[in-house]
Amino acid sequence: MSVVDICNSALNMVGASQIVSLTEDSKAARVCNQRYVNVRDAVFRSHPWNCLITRQELAPDTETPAFEWSYQFTLPPTCLRILQLEYLDTVFRVEGRKILANESTVNVIFVRKEENTVLYDSLLTETLAARLAHEICYPLVASATLTRQFFELYQSKLSEARFVDATEGTPA
Repeated sequence: MSVVDICNSALNMVGASQIVSLTEDSKAARVCNQRYVNVRDAVFRSHPWNCLITRQELAPDTETPAFEWSYQFTLPPTCLRILQLEYLDTVFRVEGRKILANESTVNVIFVRKEENTVLYDSLLTETLAARLAHEICYPLVASATLTRQFFELYQSKLSEARFVDATEGTPA
C-alpha cells in the first residue's frame, strides 16, 4: 500500500473523490499532501509499533553539555520517539534532538520515521487512514459531526492495533 493508497482510503471514508498523486491539482490532494506527514508522525509516536522499532548505538558528540551531564548524543534523524536505552538503569534526559547521559556510549531503542509504506503493519495502515480521515474530513466536507465520528473511528482502530501489536512476542 502506498501513501496515495492510504490517502485514498481516508478519502473513501469521508466520501471524497480519489486522487492519483499528492501533487495533482485537486482540493483532496492538496489537503492530503498538507496533512499526511504530520498525521503519520503523530500516529507513529502514539505507540511503540513493532514494525517501526529500531536499535542503534550512538557515539558521543564532541561537544559536552554545559552542566549536570558528562556526554551528549545526537538523536538519529529518523528518531520519532525514544523507547529506552539498552541498559534500563541508565539515567538520561532528552533535550531537543540530544540525549544527555553520564555514559560514554548509549544503545538506544526508538520508534523510527519510516517512509516505506510496504513495511507498515496492516493494522497500523488502517489506523493511519482513520486518523487521516479525521484530519481531512472538515476541510473536505465541512461536517463537525462526521469529523467527530472519524475521531471515534480512529480511536477504535488505534485501540485494536495497539492491542494486537503489544501482544506479539514475549512480555517485557
